[in-house]
Amino acid sequence: MADPKDENPTPTPLDRQVAENLGVSADDPHTSPANPENRISLERQAADAENAEQILRNVPENIVGVKPRAEREPRRKVTRRVGKKVIEVQSTGHSWDGIEEYDNPLPRWWLWTFYATVIWALAYALAFPAVPLLKGTTQGFLGTTPRDQVETEIRRFDEANAPIETRLAAVDLTEIQGDPDLLNYANNAGAAVFRTYCAQCHGSGAGGNPGYPSLLDNDWLWGGSIEDIHLTVMHGIRSPDDGDTRYSEMPRFGVDGLLEDQQIDEVTQFVLSLSGQPHDQAAAEAGAVVFEEQCIACHAEDGTGDRMQGAPDLTDAVWLYNVNGQADEATIRRIIHDGPFGVMPAWAGRLSESHIRAVATYVHGLGGGE
Repeated sequence: MADPKDENPTPTPLDRQVAENLGVSADDPHTSPANPENRISLERQAADAENAEQILRNVPENIVGVKPRAEREPRRKVTRRVGKKVIEVQSTGHSWDGIEEYDNPLPRWWLWTFYATVIWALAYALAFPAVPLLKGTTQGFLGTTPRDQVETEIRRFDEANAPIETRLAAVDLTEIQGDPDLLNYANNAGAAVFRTYCAQCHGSGAGGNPGYPSLLDNDWLWGGSIEDIHLTVMHGIRSPDDGDTRYSEMPRFGVDGLLEDQQIDEVTQFVLSLSGQPHDQAAAEAGAVVFEEQCIACHAEDGTGDRMQGAPDLTDAVWLYNVNGQADEATIRRIIHDGPFGVMPAWAGRLSESHIRAVATYVHGLGGGE
């Protein structure tokens, strides 16, 4: 039986053109496009040839054997309208996922802004210290620095406020409230001092934080008169750098073994009862005995505290070490067991006398001053 490939149908003119393009014989039954057995193979060859041609058109110019740019497909162009003028924009020839990259010029305003920043940078480098050298920097033709300008402004401010600062430091503390000019200056200056040095602990609104008392109420540990506040600010509380600092220390009843755990639990219930908080009545009665033996020397027999020692009032439901300002059995027990105490720095020597008086006046006027 004869091989089907040996029987070649008569090639059409199109078959002969395809065979010529592929470099094969249209009359040979093994290669002729007219033979159905050859068409799949010939179509693959045609597709490969087309892909190869496409690759050669898009490879970089520096590859050996690649056609020069003039012989390849020319760059595409697009048009854009600027007012009434139509401008052709040249393509860079880059394409990714069907997206063409065009060589659009930068907007004029962008270029002029860029040029202006370069000119400004050069002018600044010539006018001020800017270029680092082995020893120091270039000084600039203005002969000044931003630091010099700040120091000049500070000196100007100090000179302008020197008269009222002198008055504020000299008058009696109780007279500040009666002098409108002094009071206005003290409140403004005191607010600035408070935001700079005090807000980190007492809060930006002076509402306090756990372990740092609120300055808005009338519950004072060491007294709320203008003289008491001034003394506290000047010498601090338990400040290790000031010999005149206010000092008191609550014993660590649990850490040092002064009380047993059961006694600490009982006195905790008694402290809760002093301010009318929910408590265990039987434990509170036992805790009253412990309180009388260990606590009344500072907190007084009725639990109202002692400002001379900085001992807080335990009957007013104002709690220094509680975030929400409410009674917390676990927190009270921890205070009795661990005996923590805070430290406030002494500001004498760090702040001027006028600034200490200013911030004392400001705190006194927040609402809780006596």
